[in-house]
Amino acid sequence: MRIFYFSRWRALGIGLLTAFLFWYFSHPVVLYHTAQQVSVLLGKRIIPIYSVGTDEKKLALSFDATWGADQTSELLRILRENQVRTTFFLCGLWLEKYPEMVKKIAAEGHELGNHSYSHPHMNNLSEREIVHELNRTHHLIKELTGQNPTLFRPPFGEYNNKVIETARACGYTTVIWDVDSLDWKDLSAQAMLDRILPRVKTGSIILFHNAGKNTPEAVARLLPILKRQGYSIVPISALLLKGETYTDHTGRQFLKKSADRSQENGGREIN
Repeated sequence: MRIFYFSRWRALGIGLLTAFLFWYFSHPVVLYHTAQQVSVLLGKRIIPIYSVGTDEKKLALSFDATWGADQTSELLRILRENQVRTTFFLCGLWLEKYPEMVKKIAAEGHELGNHSYSHPHMNNLSEREIVHELNRTHHLIKELTGQNPTLFRPPFGEYNNKVIETARACGYTTVIWDVDSLDWKDLSAQAMLDRILPRVKTGSIILFHNAGKNTPEAVARLLPILKRQGYSIVPISALLLKGETYTDHTGRQFLKKSADRSQENGGREIN
């Protein structure tokens, strides 16, 4: 019979390792993100654009429109007074319910993006159903405003390779966000600023909703702060890099300097 003797330090190390493994495997969110990062590094998962790796100090604001329009006129006034153009991702059902507001958004010079027709969980749809969601909304935007949208934001920020590749085949670049205001939770304007300002950086894409209860106040206070910090605020299409690009494992878009660099950074080219 062999007897194993553990020193106090070895026993402590084993205890800490055991505790860490127990914590790690009892947190499914941690496991999910780890699996996501591993799959990216292995080149299996396509990552859409969350932010842009640019040398210019600029960023983008975006507004998802899926319910209500009461706050939209006030938002447009604030954006106009601050001489800011942004990107509105419009759901098809919202387009049909508020056609005059859609025209007003476009007339103010804002970019329109596709946010699906019925706001479904896109991962659960077939390719044919994804195409239908995108095309129906595309035609509505074109009919109402004359714009041909090229940016797609999947509902709930959910995506898989099928969603991104099908959207690309329809002429769309899939864009998420890297800074979430959480305005849909009816946070106060100050709470939103406290979330956004520590997270924002050059190339950020900030998520708001056009119907958030305190969104106009938050945007009115945020824009002057960002400008004082030296940021230019542009529509997403003006933020994105042109040419051969790739996204790294965080979803940050970079210019593709060489065929090897994408692999070295664990990214997948999506443009």
